[in-house]
Amino acid sequence: MLYRTIAAIATPLGESSIGVIRISGENAVSIADKVFFPFSGKPLSSLAGYRAAYGEIKQNGKTLDDGVALVFKAPKSYTGEDVVEISVHGGRILLRDILRLILENGAAPAEPGEFTYDTSTEPSIFSGSLGDSIKQTFKTIGKRFTYGGDTGKDQRVYYFNTKELIDNKFGTPNPIPFRVVDSKIGLDLDVSVRCSGVYSYKIADPLLFYTNVCGNVEQEYSREELDGQLKTEFVSALQPAFGRLSDLELRPNQIVTHNTDLENAMNTALSEKWGELRGLKVVSIALGSVTLPDEDAEMIKQAQRTAIMRDPTMAAATLVGAQADAMKAAASNEAGAMTGFMGMGMAMNAGGGMNAQNLFAMGQQQQQAQQQAPAAPAAPAADGWKCACGATVGGNFCPNCGAKKPEPQPAAGAWKCKCGAMATGKFCPECGSQKPADGDGWTCSCGALNKGKFCQSCGAKKPEGAPLYRCDKCGWEPEDPTNPPKFCPECGDIFDDNDKK
Repeated sequence: MLYRTIAAIATPLGESSIGVIRISGENAVSIADKVFFPFSGKPLSSLAGYRAAYGEIKQNGKTLDDGVALVFKAPKSYTGEDVVEISVHGGRILLRDILRLILENGAAPAEPGEFTYDTSTEPSIFSGSLGDSIKQTFKTIGKRFTYGGDTGKDQRVYYFNTKELIDNKFGTPNPIPFRVVDSKIGLDLDVSVRCSGVYSYKIADPLLFYTNVCGNVEQEYSREELDGQLKTEFVSALQPAFGRLSDLELRPNQIVTHNTDLENAMNTALSEKWGELRGLKVVSIALGSVTLPDEDAEMIKQAQRTAIMRDPTMAAATLVGAQADAMKAAASNEAGAMTGFMGMGMAMNAGGGMNAQNLFAMGQQQQQAQQQAPAAPAAPAADGWKCACGATVGGNFCPNCGAKKPEPQPAAGAWKCKCGAMATGKFCPECGSQKPADGDGWTCSCGALNKGKFCQSCGAKKPEGAPLYRCDKCGWEPEDPTNPPKFCPECGDIFDDNDKK
């Protein structure tokens, strides 16, 4: 059995407090003695298994770092061989420098996923039949050429940062269309907005991220390699996201107060490119400002002013204010106050006789009409009902008077099938049974078939010996109308003379 001593960094490369370098093999302890010097003065080779020593790592007499060395003796170790684990301060540069020092002192670099190199697992010409061993050896060599010279068995460990990645700044170099809608005043305008801010995202599906983004990367994959692409896609997704916000009838200056709605809209817009393709998710968005051109802002203000004038009272107040300003201007007219007032009077009469007094009168008339109009009764809920006391109830009993919810009245011409379903046509919609023939009624002496108390043809009274029953509360009819039960199975009402047809 042939072995070699190998070494590798056992912790993921990145910024961390502690980093570990593992040496495994027959010469692990002796190699560690060449680079690690305990403060106690005792070499690592003098320690028993499962012991630790505090010291420093030196290269040509220069201290690289201080740390702790753990010694594990074969066979009671992670790899079954002598193992030394050196824990130092984290940092990729320091770890690589110490690993390089260990390799220079006799260790070999471990292959991906390897900490023990055991040649006994490989075919050898020195074991078994010479002919078969040679064949197996050359077959293994052929496989390694197939894999580019590497072993066909490759084990790797990947570490993903699933924390929130913050402080991703963005801005809109070009204006984004935004629809301003206000159904109350009939406002519907398209404006252009610009915005800036920061957003954060996280890896929600590491497996999907590995498969479609970093699966072909041999070393670490940093966020800087992807941030440019993500920022471009994020800015392009703002337009459909703003379109969803416009459905909420938001003004541009209200967008910054609806960050949650914006985050949901962005995740919806980026679901295909980020969520389904890369396994990423937008966590939060913070908008610094949302601005729009002066002409668009003035257009919105003008539309709002026009909407205000729809109210006669507001229009009258606006007209009074304008007239007051006109009187001040007329009094200071250089051609004389009289000339100014004459011009003001001509301007006031140019509106076809519409003045503030008329507008105030129109406003009062509208208010009086609204006050005199009877209040529309509140529509009951989809499953609600109106009680006789006037209350709108959603449950089975009225909270005011305790009355029970009335049973729904059957439609005109409705009949009850033997399966219990109510039907209005010739066939039951549930079981398909045909509507019972009218022969269940009584036949008058004139020959007419009837179901009521009097004959429809001659007016003769129904014979007393053949009464027909139907519940007067819910309309339920027994299969034999002449032989009803004591109580209605639908509503529980007792059958009496009131239930006779």
